[in-house]
Amino acid sequence: ALSVAPTQRRTLLSFSEAAEYAGCTTKTIRRRVAVGTLRAYRFGPRVLRIDLDELNSALRRVPTARGGAA
Repeated sequence: ALSVAPTQRRTLLSFSEAAEYAGCTTKTIRRRVAVGTLRAYRFGPRVLRIDLDELNSALRRVPTARGGAA
């Protein structure tokens, strides 16, 4: 059996799961993949998945006028 270390394990989401997680539409996820700001992984001829860690990295905190912690 193939052994994978926990640090190498990825959580892959479908486009609809990624959109629900990020609070946007699947169209937005597809657009981000098309322009290259979000990477997708192909699994077979039709299946595309988004890595949860990369999705989290793509989400950026918006600074506030106060500059304090949210």
